[in-house]
Amino acid sequence: MLIIPVKEGENIDRALKRFKRKFDKTGTMRQLRKRQQFTKPSVKRRAEIQKAQYIQGLRDQEEI
Repeated sequence: MLIIPVKEGENIDRALKRFKRKFDKTGTMRQLRKRQQFTKPSVKRRAEIQKAQYIQGLRDQEEI
């Protein structure tokens, strides 16, 4: 559970923004969306390999 102490005289919008930022860092929503459907291990592996190839391609372009 996230606890955001609101300081005296602090704007509620600012406190809400801090809450949203902290909530995003926990990754709760990403995890919930990921758990909605099952992905086979082979598909996960393939996606990781494709992502690594993409990143490697970007790094190779930087060197040129």
